[in-house]
Order: sequence, then structure tokens, then C-alpha cells
Amino acid sequence: MSEFEPTIVAFFCNWCTYTAADLAGTSRLSYPPNIKIIRVMCSGMIDPKYVIKAML
Repeated sequence: MSEFEPTIVAFFCNWCTYTAADLAGTSRLSYPPNIKIIRVMCSGMIDPKYVIKAML
């Protein structure tokens, strides 16, 4: 039986956390394939319908 590996959805703010993720990519750092990054303009203004849609 295989080990459970959840899909992690991360909403990254264009002005803060996405820049760090981009820098990690240019530094050739990687993160697991089960992490899905969704870039948003402002993480404080995420519409709940986008969170629900990401989970489907």
C-alpha cells in the first residue's frame, strides 16, 4: 500500500511570497510535486470561490 501524500494548495501574494518562490526557482531549489502554487495579486483579498475551486 502506498503512503498517502496530500495535495497542498498555496495562494501566494504577487508582492510578497511569490517573489520568494520565484527566487527559490532561480536558485534551483525545488519543492515537492504535490504542492500547487496559485499566484494572486493580494492574499488578503482572495475570494472564497477561488479556494473552493482549487479544491475541486
